[in-house]
Amino acid sequence: MTLGPASTADEILGHLRSLGSKDNLAGMARFGIVTETALGLSNIELHKVSRLIKIDHRRALALWQTGIREARILAAFTADPKALTLDEARNWAEDCNSWEVVDTVADLFIAARFEQELIPEFAADEREFVRRIAFAMIAVAAVHLKKEPDATLLAWLPLIERHAEDERNFVKKAVNWALRQIGKRNAACHGPALALAEKLANSSNRAARWTGKDAVRELTSEKVLARLGLD
Repeated sequence: MTLGPASTADEILGHLRSLGSKDNLAGMARFGIVTETALGLSNIELHKVSRLIKIDHRRALALWQTGIREARILAAFTADPKALTLDEARNWAEDCNSWEVVDTVADLFIAARFEQELIPEFAADEREFVRRIAFAMIAVAAVHLKKEPDATLLAWLPLIERHAEDERNFVKKAVNWALRQIGKRNAACHGPALALAEKLANSSNRAARWTGKDAVRELTSEKVLARLGLD
């Protein structure tokens, strides 16, 4: 089957099924990827498909509704951030059950410029993967929103500090990711992020301490300091 912009969700799903690999599922599981609904395609393969089928928001919504891992990642790749609504974003967040799907939709939500509404909302949510989206969005924003004032990113540091004590693995790693990405954004962001990392590194809470120590390690590395002109 040759895929193109006119391909339907059913046609795309059939193509994905034809490419599925059970051998890949075990490897995915070792990386903490939920494989119950997975077909076994890599993200490299899914990016190839997305380039063939192009952006189609209605079709992306249909792909998401299938519940299949690859279809949902492809939905995030091919949804139109200009057409995405907050309610659609919230519905997708509620469906997320794997860190890699979370991190993929975080890119879309930042492209849709939903950070001001959704980051505080999702951070306050007790569900592990919904909360992870908030901090994945901060990490993505720190890298991709290059024209956004540094103050916008630094304003998320108190939220990072507030949730650094969440010991759940997928939240903890996203909080750490967000802190490191802010600190690596530029020299102006480095100092405040490093100060928070050092504070967390001395916390009595195990999760906060891990996040702080790991962030300090990266933010004081020769590579990062050289890139930011701080060596």
